[in-house]
Amino acid sequence: MKTFLAIIILAILTGATEAAPARESPEFRIMQPGRTAIPLSGFRGKVVVMEFMFVNSEHCLRVARMLNKLQGELGDLGLQSVAIAFDPPNMASTDGRFLASVADYLKLAYPLGYASKEQVDTYLNRAGQEVLNIPQIVVVDRTGMIRAASGGRGGNPALEDESALSNLIRTLLQEKSHGAGAGK
Repeated sequence: MKTFLAIIILAILTGATEAAPARESPEFRIMQPGRTAIPLSGFRGKVVVMEFMFVNSEHCLRVARMLNKLQGELGDLGLQSVAIAFDPPNMASTDGRFLASVADYLKLAYPLGYASKEQVDTYLNRAGQEVLNIPQIVVVDRTGMIRAASGGRGGNPALEDESALSNLIRTLLQEKSHGAGAGK
């Protein structure tokens, strides 16, 4: 039954990514306290799963744990998970002060950075009064094209399901990168 459900979710997810044409991912810099910023384009050649999250949201932390598990399973095949924390609206900026504690607590095997609300809105192409669903997951293929996203207009909440996300990642990992350089 679980396998059947995963197949149904994958079919829905695949249909959603085919209905919305892939678009090129804009550049995004992942700021890590005390370290050099990581440009998203530095991961070209890998399948990148980005989670935009609040560090005080248990739902976001659950998704981060799921991505950590998938990173462990699929990282050697070309998956690169990345989490970007930002402060909730109407809250003072923390400038990523708690990221090291969160990364240690979750034992993350992938980068956790931060960005301003404005940088996140710009990357997600979010309109002013549009509801921001958190966490928000964006899947970028080896060539730098956004292939799926949760939340927002036309978003696919199935990306928060481990089975469905794993199946999508595995499918994208099998695609050729068409000459893209190796990522980090």
